[in-house]
Amino acid sequence: MYNLPDPDRQPEFYASVPVKRLLAWIVDMFVILLLCLAGVLLTAFVGAFFFGLLWLMLGFCYRVVTLANGSATWGMRFVGIEIRTADGNRLDLPMALAHTAGYTVSIVFPLLQVISIVMMLTGARGQGLTDAFMGTVALNRRSELRA
Repeated sequence: MYNLPDPDRQPEFYASVPVKRLLAWIVDMFVILLLCLAGVLLTAFVGAFFFGLLWLMLGFCYRVVTLANGSATWGMRFVGIEIRTADGNRLDLPMALAHTAGYTVSIVFPLLQVISIVMMLTGARGQGLTDAFMGTVALNRRSELRA
């Protein structure tokens, strides 16, 4: 089913991934906040009246674009992880869109987010709810300098 590293034979690909996902999420929230603040300034503060919607739209676009262009958000790149499909490939635009939509649904319904977090902390591959549904997984990036 999976063409990914086996968590029992190659645990280094999954080491500390849940913690790294949390750190990546914090970095991404900061980036989205900066984008929203810029949006508020560019709209002559009209965006402040729609800040929640602005956050949702910019956050969604940020995630789709960054996942489609490197299989990782800027936060994920900062902590050294990336999302891979079940066959081991990077996310393309449709997969990035679907993954972001799943993440957005889980944020809107907090119970789904709690289930996703529990799954990340207890599963062998550290997959969240969206990952399990789509067959994706977050992995430590391979070092390009390995001998």
